[in-house]
Amino acid sequence: MIDLRFSEAELEQQRDHITAFIRDRVEAAGADGVVLGFSGGIDSTLTGYLAVEALGAENVHGLVLPAHVSSEEHMSDAEWVAQELEITYDVIEIEPIVDSLLSVYPEAEGDHEAVGNARARVRAVLNYLVANHESRLVLGTGNRSEAAVGYFTKYGDGAVDCHPIGNLYKAQVRQLARHVGIPEDLAEKTATAELWANQTDEDELGISYETLDSILATHIDGPLSVAATCRLLEVDAETVERVRGMYDGSEHKRTVPPAPEPLE
Repeated sequence: MIDLRFSEAELEQQRDHITAFIRDRVEAAGADGVVLGFSGGIDSTLTGYLAVEALGAENVHGLVLPAHVSSEEHMSDAEWVAQELEITYDVIEIEPIVDSLLSVYPEAEGDHEAVGNARARVRAVLNYLVANHESRLVLGTGNRSEAAVGYFTKYGDGAVDCHPIGNLYKAQVRQLARHVGIPEDLAEKTATAELWANQTDEDELGISYETLDSILATHIDGPLSVAATCRLLEVDAETVERVRGMYDGSEHKRTVPPAPEPLE
């Protein structure tokens, strides 16, 4: 695998760049601050830390939005982060809302992917309900690795006003988290979207983040061919082609919905 770590100087540059980005987006929108969903994972934790650094705790409103598949550990960590940052936050159970959706369309019951994505979209609706009421922006927590392979819910966790850490690979998210003082147990925590029970990112993707980051950096974002990537990273062509397939197949998630070209 390749080393994607930043130098200490680069970490400070990234920190300054992201906090300036958050301030600029809020100022450009004429907003009164931001709303941010906390999951207990490292992406939302780092985004929260940087948002508070950029705007001050009084301008960050956190939402902890557990479902019945959410682990007590993750929700406890989410609340701990909000309390550590000294921000205003609310805990809102989303399962009653999901249940109401299934009550009008029971055919989806048992379809863990459809229901899991519905949970993500319910969270997005709540984020915007609070943000609109308080004249705030919704901060996303997606990283570069997830975006590249479409590992997010369209109009769910992808429905945000901006992604402050969207240019960082997962390994760089963890490194910057340590740099800003986030505890190691959170920085190294196993990644999970918790859209259904016992889900982990790497199990669902079928690849470790270390391998995914390296393939993205060398083959998708970088210039290397499949064969060259295999030689450099010592991975098989099937793995590289699978990542390429995920990237190509999720292009629609990274762009606005298409419309036909205007008739002349």
